[in-house]
Amino acid sequence: MTAPVFVVDRLDGVGAEFVLDGPEGRHAVSVKRLRPGEDVVLTDGRGRWAEGAVKAAEGKDRLVVADLELHEEAPAAPRITVVQALPKGDRGELAVETMTEVGVDAIVPWSASRCITQWKGERGAKALAKWRTTAREAGKQSRRVRFPEVADAATTRQVAALLAASDFAAVLHESGDVPLATAELPAKGDIVLVVGPEGGVSDEELGLFTEAGAGAYRLGRSVLRTSTAGTAAAALLLGRTGRWS
Repeated sequence: MTAPVFVVDRLDGVGAEFVLDGPEGRHAVSVKRLRPGEDVVLTDGRGRWAEGAVKAAEGKDRLVVADLELHEEAPAAPRITVVQALPKGDRGELAVETMTEVGVDAIVPWSASRCITQWKGERGAKALAKWRTTAREAGKQSRRVRFPEVADAATTRQVAALLAASDFAAVLHESGDVPLATAELPAKGDIVLVVGPEGGVSDEELGLFTEAGAGAYRLGRSVLRTSTAGTAAAALLLGRTGRWS
């Protein structure tokens, strides 16, 4: 099994040893029960990471890691961003978790007109924090060292601007007559994919996205739930762009 991943604030200036403490140290010592000689990976979640071996476990929340070797992972290309309409209940966290696991680079929450859930005030701030925590934990679980960025919730016009600035823009929509599996994809740059709510992307929203340069595409004959469509489409894109090869 590959070495477990733990998140640190920064890796700049790390010497021969590093003390992992706080919640991450507690998880390593009291939950994972790591012992001297076992391998670990430390990362800042932004591409910098260090592999080392446990030197000592002290108390309940301090892990001393030695023999550190620093590395840096370059950003992947093309960059894949999924604009995710807000689902009901905890399906948003499910979408973030699985999209993180497959390798999405950025996730943009979208308050579509047909979303039953709307993020407002303190409730919206808590929901966004949950998405970001989910991305962080899923990044660790899937052994990533560059976690996806979870942006602030976007309006429809902000999504349109994001699509206009991309190198390839797609909206998953049942009106699409071109399969995403046959779309011509760039080898570098930015790919932006829009996943609508359970009620679908409205005609007004689709029109605005089309004006911004996005095409309507379909995955297959079946209609996936909003919480799974982004993951399925991202997996397809990752395979077709060579990022999974």
